[in-house]
Amino acid sequence: MGFKPVDVSGKFETIRTAKAEGKIYLSPKSVEMIKEGRVPKGDVLLASQMAGLLGAKRTPDILPFCHNIMIDHVVVDTQLQEDGVYVTAEVKCVGRTGVEMEALTAVSAALLNVYDMLKAFDKNMVISDIKLISKKGGKSDWAEDLSGLKCAVITLSDTCYQGEAEDRSGKTAIDIIENEFGGQVVHYKILPDDKDMIVNELKELTDKVDIIFTTGGTGFSKRDVTPEATKEVIRKEMIGFSEAMRIVGIKFTPKSLLSRGVCGILGDATLVINLPGSTGGVKDNIRLVAPLLKHAIRMAKGEKKH
Repeated sequence: MGFKPVDVSGKFETIRTAKAEGKIYLSPKSVEMIKEGRVPKGDVLLASQMAGLLGAKRTPDILPFCHNIMIDHVVVDTQLQEDGVYVTAEVKCVGRTGVEMEALTAVSAALLNVYDMLKAFDKNMVISDIKLISKKGGKSDWAEDLSGLKCAVITLSDTCYQGEAEDRSGKTAIDIIENEFGGQVVHYKILPDDKDMIVNELKELTDKVDIIFTTGGTGFSKRDVTPEATKEVIRKEMIGFSEAMRIVGIKFTPKSLLSRGVCGILGDATLVINLPGSTGGVKDNIRLVAPLLKHAIRMAKGEKKH
């Protein structure tokens, strides 16, 4: 079996923080030596703080699946207690992956440094209680799946409608909606690039499904009319979604700027998301916006998340 790090290229860059703690249990003699400054190697608490800082920064060098992260802030605190040294570490960065491993490594390195500086005098030291206290900034703070939501997928393509090409983008959308996000696709249809037909289909599905995903028809040709049809029926445009789809999309291909896709709200709280006609664009964009769609529906209904 091979090894594969997690691909974080499609994630948002957000402020990520993590805090960890741990303790090394010492003999009374060792505690007194630290307190009185009699450890030959020097200041145990200060040196262990420095070891913790280095541990956080060098985490990817010793843990193979940790990404190289530009760490923005690290605080390592060492406290002498009656039975040992208690260590905390807080790490912060702006990135696409969390910093919990950096915080845990910082604590581990600091505790190991205490051990190293006292090993000649204390044969019964125990490193214990290393754990993550908190983490913020990742998907767990805001992401939700699509479970319990009824979805529709509409492929807009003259060639697919006429049977001259296979609908790969629509089938890709269905697979991701159902198998990655737990949504239920209750309606699937292929239509030509005909504005009136698209408008009628969107109106027919309004308030009967929670989300409508369209694929195709977002380009520059005269037959690409999906955005125009969508704008005709939505009551509010979700500008941030379409902007993010293009901005994040350029990380994968500059051609994402050629998409004119629109996102908006139909009726009471039916969302419509215009996806490009490429399978790659469908994958990237659904994975980008899907975690926020439940919250968008609640907002459209005037509800609050508790």
